Amino acid sequence: MSAAFPADEPNQKWAIVLFTVGVFMAALDNGIISAALTTINKSFQVSPSWGAWGITLYTLGLSVSVPIVGKLSDRYGRKKLFIAEVTLFGIGSLLVAISQNFPMFLLARLIQSLGGGGIFIIGSSHVLTALPKEKQGTALGLLGAMNGIAAVLGPNIGSFILDIAGSWHWLFLINLPIAAGLVLLSFPFISETKADQIKPLDLTGTVILSLAILSVMYGITNLKGQDVLTGLADPSVFFFVAAGLVLFTGLLFYEKRVEQKGGDPILACSLLKNKVFQWTLFIGFLSGGLLAAVIFIPSYAEQYLHVAPEKAGYWMTPLALASGAGAGLGGMMADKKGPVKTTLLSGAVSFLGFLLLSVWVTEKWEFVLASVIAGIGFGFLLGAPLNMLVSESARRHYGTALGTLSLVRQMGLTLAPAIYAGFITGGYENIAGRITEKLKDSGIPANSFAGGEANGLQLKEKLSQIPDPKIKQIITDAIQESVGMGFGKLYLAAAIMSIIVIGAITILSVYRNKQALLRDMQK
Repeated sequence: MSAAFPADEPNQKWAIVLFTVGVFMAALDNGIISAALTTINKSFQVSPSWGAWGITLYTLGLSVSVPIVGKLSDRYGRKKLFIAEVTLFGIGSLLVAISQNFPMFLLARLIQSLGGGGIFIIGSSHVLTALPKEKQGTALGLLGAMNGIAAVLGPNIGSFILDIAGSWHWLFLINLPIAAGLVLLSFPFISETKADQIKPLDLTGTVILSLAILSVMYGITNLKGQDVLTGLADPSVFFFVAAGLVLFTGLLFYEKRVEQKGGDPILACSLLKNKVFQWTLFIGFLSGGLLAAVIFIPSYAEQYLHVAPEKAGYWMTPLALASGAGAGLGGMMADKKGPVKTTLLSGAVSFLGFLLLSVWVTEKWEFVLASVIAGIGFGFLLGAPLNMLVSESARRHYGTALGTLSLVRQMGLTLAPAIYAGFITGGYENIAGRITEKLKDSGIPANSFAGGEANGLQLKEKLSQIPDPKIKQIITDAIQESVGMGFGKLYLAAAIMSIIVIGAITILSVYRNKQALLRDMQK
């Protein structure tokens, strides 16, 4: 490993600042576009289904670039890759802003995602390489905080910029001075670090891994709010997911041969055999699921708490700030108490917060309190503890290990919304039956209400046209209860995930202790 500046030098502190800004910039663009999606679709005269590809391609690009950039940063150096990634992100942002047609816009978004995907991994692996162990958690927590806050606040910041500038192009042009500043300051303030051994790049494995990730992630995005089991029967889902799994299986066999021959595989099988690493990846997948539950907060505020649609996104702010604070606190706790205890606390706090969202919330102040607790809980997982756990198994190839962790987290973040959306849909589908039940309980014939076959959204629109105040109140209560049931199941699922995190980290700690005992015996 090349020499790094001591952790107490000003340069090292500035390096962390630059990585933090880079992480915030890249993570922001994963959500900022949603605020202007309708405007962008109109400017290119495309349908909403086509317009969604601006988000889908960015997600696919992130998923592909993360593990590959992690490996390249180990090989060629984190400073070089950070500069390259930021430059590519800036070029992609410029191309998005000046796009003359929709195909160019999509290509530019893909370029942008390939540049932004690896910045968090590069920053995290630099921290694990250049900083002493007792300071790594705090720095990783800072990176995680920026990653979480930017992802959650993206839509709100996008709306703010759109209101001020009046044009969606500024959502991307604003990245250019930031990217230019990061590149210029990286040369004097970031020290170069990379893995000790440099072996030939595994190009075949890289191509297979890229195709496998693209196939699985594309298949998952085709679920489009369907129930997962129902959606898997759709050929556009099943075929791509199955093809991706076949490619992953073939990749494992191929990478095993590469490793046996002394090569440098893109996906190290020896690392995947490590039980601590396996369980860390599983917890990483669950953390993506917990983060995905946050996506539905604006819908929850609008549909259940009756917040005005134009203000619903702002109700993400307490949770976003809480998740950032949680990431920072998680980093400091990981330094002092270790990653296992930090993850245990994360699971417990997340469970409490999501359980309150599921069974307790009826008022706005209750919602704020519950979302803050949930935000602090899953925020603990965003930066330090999981990154520290994978680093223990990485044998100095931090980029590879962190890239794999980020990939499975992204998969959880992509798959979970399909499950959650099924709960919400089920709640709306239950409205008509719930109305019938409540009418009968009140002694009113069910056929006295015309429109019982309408779906939940249609009923909400027709509510003002109902003359009988008693029937109107019954229908209002039925809609509220059914919508609450759908969101309740969503956040109950997140609470259950939090319990599974506690179980998984407990099992992980057993394997971790065994590995430590074996190392002591070998000494």
